[in-house]
Amino acid sequence: MRRLATLAALPALFATAALAAEPVTPAPVVAAERAFAADGYRMGFKASFLKHSAPEAIVIQPEPVNAHESLAKAPDGKPDDPKLEWWPVFAAIAKSGDLGFTTGPYAVAGKRRGHYFTVWKKLLNGEWKWLFDGGTPSDASGASGPGGPVGFLKVADVPPMDPAQALAEVFAVEDALATVALTDLKAGFLTVYACDGRMQGSALPPAETCEAAEVEMATRPASARLKTLGGEASQAGDLVWTYGVMDWSGIGGETKGHYVRVWQRRADGWRIVFDELLVPPPPRSN
Repeated sequence: MRRLATLAALPALFATAALAAEPVTPAPVVAAERAFAADGYRMGFKASFLKHSAPEAIVIQPEPVNAHESLAKAPDGKPDDPKLEWWPVFAAIAKSGDLGFTTGPYAVAGKRRGHYFTVWKKLLNGEWKWLFDGGTPSDASGASGPGGPVGFLKVADVPPMDPAQALAEVFAVEDALATVALTDLKAGFLTVYACDGRMQGSALPPAETCEAAEVEMATRPASARLKTLGGEASQAGDLVWTYGVMDWSGIGGETKGHYVRVWQRRADGWRIVFDELLVPPPPRSN
């Protein structure tokens, strides 16, 4: 009986070994982004964005709103509309393989306009849908072209954590960051920023090093008020995306923007591996 039980367990053991041998990479997230981009070029903005977004997906216009509700009000595209194109150059995925992001240049009518950022989630049916999509005017002139190599963020090497606990921990870290940001935004931010991450928001190219991140942070206010509005954690509790509001006082008066971040849990704690600051352009003067 013992031998029969051992033999019966062998298929499961082999399956477990095979799964353990397969490394988790952001390749599925990159494939989802490229399929989204191909549909965007073929189907147009509205149809493709509706097709590839999750029901709870958000966009910032200029406040966070449900993407489907916003897109439903948008006009249908026409064949002669300027073509929107984008392609990934950097991507990440959770250890559980269910949450990730990509970022890269976007172009309108063949002219590069900035860098996009998309947060992706794998649904129970195996489909990938985006949870957030938005871009900044960050300089894309030096980025590689469509079909070029995509850099991968190293997958977290930490034990699993309950997603609710992971989200609570990140919210607590964001609250601590918000407290420091009231007097020194840059110092507080760089304390939790990962040097192998990405940061964008200004007209500069996206920051890919800590030195570049310091330059990017210099384009932001010295102090600001931050408030987390929402987010979600991966099933492994190693990757969390958040979004929130950031407002500050300056020479021109009050300014309000929104941030979107991705946090990765590492041996030394939670670290920001992507940050995007979205600030509405000033109103045009008549």
